[in-house]
Amino acid sequence: MNKILTVIIPVYNEENTIVKILNSLEKVILINDIKKEYIIVNDCSTDNSLKIIKNYIELNNVINIKVFSHEINKGKGASIHTGIKEATGNYIIIQDADLEYNPQEFNLLLKPVIDGFADVVYGSRFLGGNPRRVLFFFHTIGNKFLTFLSNLFTNINLSDMETCYKLFKSEHLKNLKLNENRFGFEPEVTAKISRVPKIRIYEVGISYYGRTYEEGKKIGWRDGFRAIYCIIKYNL
Repeated sequence: MNKILTVIIPVYNEENTIVKILNSLEKVILINDIKKEYIIVNDCSTDNSLKIIKNYIELNNVINIKVFSHEINKGKGASIHTGIKEATGNYIIIQDADLEYNPQEFNLLLKPVIDGFADVVYGSRFLGGNPRRVLFFFHTIGNKFLTFLSNLFTNINLSDMETCYKLFKSEHLKNLKLNENRFGFEPEVTAKISRVPKIRIYEVGISYYGRTYEEGKKIGWRDGFRAIYCIIKYNL
């Protein structure tokens, strides 16, 4: 029986990019004939994101998409929690609804798992020779500091804790009790997954096509301070 990769897609006001990312996902052919399941979680978008998603499903007759909506805006982490709960695949990955990450690289993350080496694979924006958009200096310093601080507590040597691309064997992710509703998801899940007995965590280099704030980037300096708080809270 074919195995399934569940792709969780949190959506908040992504009317300009959601169709492009869904088209990109549909073009991905996974190794070992793994099938895809999409779980879109609309986090109370105030634009036309939900209408566009429904039109896309109807026009393209896509049957492997499930759509869930929050009645109030809860945050990216809360959307991921909803997606994890509804996921039925053997593996789970998170895909932002923007164009910063390339779904064609899913196979890079799947391979260490399929080959029997890994239970969790992080896609690092700072490893390998893949394209990476040159953007904000202080964001890079912040990411590296948060990764360093997380590593200090978890005693693992990640190069990019804040990456969106994290692929999990479903049973490991579903067994975690996660609380953070916003961008604190990243340090919380890293802290908790690192404590799973005999867990095997790998990294692979991925591309990164970052956005500016004018192009729709949402994370800000307050989220950085929250990440520090989460690193300390969930590791102690």
